Amino acid sequence: MRIMATTPTKAPARRILPTGIQDFPKIRESGCVYVDKTPQIYPLISGTPGAFFLSRPRRFGKSLLCSTLGAIFEGRRDLFGEIAGRPALAMDSLDWEWKAHPVIHLDLNAGNYKKGGGTLNSVLYAEMRREAKKYGIAIDRTEKPAAQFKYLIEEACEKIGEKAVVIIDEYDKPLTGTLGMRDVHVELRDALKEFYGVLKSYDACLRLIFITGVSKFSHVSIFSDLNQVTDLTLSPRYADLCGLTQEELEANFEPEIEEVLKNTGRSREAYIVELRHYYNGYRFSKNPLKVYNQSSLLNHFYDDGRFLNYWYERGTPSFLVNLLEQKKINITEMNDMRAMLNAYESYELDGMMPAVSLYPSGYLTISGYEDETGIYTLDFPNEEVRASFAELRVEHCR
Repeated sequence: MRIMATTPTKAPARRILPTGIQDFPKIRESGCVYVDKTPQIYPLISGTPGAFFLSRPRRFGKSLLCSTLGAIFEGRRDLFGEIAGRPALAMDSLDWEWKAHPVIHLDLNAGNYKKGGGTLNSVLYAEMRREAKKYGIAIDRTEKPAAQFKYLIEEACEKIGEKAVVIIDEYDKPLTGTLGMRDVHVELRDALKEFYGVLKSYDACLRLIFITGVSKFSHVSIFSDLNQVTDLTLSPRYADLCGLTQEELEANFEPEIEEVLKNTGRSREAYIVELRHYYNGYRFSKNPLKVYNQSSLLNHFYDDGRFLNYWYERGTPSFLVNLLEQKKINITEMNDMRAMLNAYESYELDGMMPAVSLYPSGYLTISGYEDETGIYTLDFPNEEVRASFAELRVEHCR
């Protein structure tokens, strides 16, 4: 009797999840899973030129959004069609010129700003020098940052022959990182006021200004001098510009969901309920739409469906821990808070309300809204954040 050998069936290769990747070209070129946000982006950029601000908690996809906008305005249509085995994005078929604009993309997330203005100047110079090299422009380091910024905008527009796009990610990092250091904080605030003031004087040269951060500092010139900035933070129209809706989760991560169900033996219904309970619940407008933090979801799937507090480990800003200590905030009373809309319009060193720090940082989210009074109710978004807050409480009480 002859025994025939059989070839074992190979398990399907796991899809590439972009955990920790915020670079849109890298995600597309490497074949990573990408949830198409271009249908939400298109209405924002297809109208008249404008300036926009978006506040979202850290690890919520702001940097990826900025990178995607940069690719669109650089005319990189190749990244939006079928590429590396991934399907084309909606932007590829929409009515868009795909004209190449000079894109100046500055990211202020890096840098130990506690050292003061010297560090800020070094970071700004490094960011502008990198962007200038794309267009064969040399930045004079001896000039002040505002003068460097003016020169970069002028030269980039002349080189490309089109209006420039300015994208500033984490514009407020120097300020949130120095909230407990009055002299340094005021020094950086005044320096940034001068630097961002360039945007007002060069408005005629700019196709788009897009700025992200954790919150608004009303004394920085972006908001005190640039009257044309549109704040998208609480806009119902852009409530899902960052984060993933329930529909987006189930439409884009079916293979990962099926793998978790296969390995754990859970029922689909029970598993989806647990996902919602643990990671959903962020709400960014008066409308009831809620979204997931995609960073937590990606890490959950990457770790074979383990329910861990990924957002806390990666997203808790140090300034918040310091603020809780300085303001003697009782963190056991942070749920079910009520606040007026104008509470988010000023984010300053003095007189800071607990909600103003805990809402934009992601520890509290909108749980209700009263049309008659304009009052928002705030609460923990989900179990991950509630558990993370308990960990923060332990640190706070040490």
